[in-house]
Amino acid sequence: MKTRFVASLFAALFSALLANAAPTRITMPAEASSPISAGVGLPAGRALFWTSGTVPAPLNKDGKTVHERFGDTYAQGVSALKNIAHVLVEQGLSMKDVVYLRVYVASDLEKDGKPDFPGWFKAYGEFFNNEKNPIKTARSTVGVSALVSSDWLIEIEAFAAYPLDK
Repeated sequence: MKTRFVASLFAALFSALLANAAPTRITMPAEASSPISAGVGLPAGRALFWTSGTVPAPLNKDGKTVHERFGDTYAQGVSALKNIAHVLVEQGLSMKDVVYLRVYVASDLEKDGKPDFPGWFKAYGEFFNNEKNPIKTARSTVGVSALVSSDWLIEIEAFAAYPLDK
């Protein structure tokens, strides 16, 4: 009887440990209707790569306005994501390896001084949660009053997980 109790206790403990074990593959739970994941689960020991805050490249250095020099939030978002894609390729990664984005969207004077979140969401949709790249990253998007340069309307940090064969 005592042996059966100890065996039952051990089985329950082992079952509880398995239920809370690290995932064996990358998990990114998401609602079907959501363009982003609710979170990311990474297997133990998985190698990661983080980009620094990445900003857009200038469109026209001689432009008179922010939009002429760097574009609106949408154009800047596309530019920053292209810059991230370039950095990832140099590391043997791609946008399909991105598991998390942290995004800062600055106030745009041409949008009543408010961050243009729809512009950012449109840019995101060209790189994620689409036919070419079905990955729905986990993501934080934060509205801020300003970034380091008054020309920048967006700054993006990307977190990528190396494929198992790297």
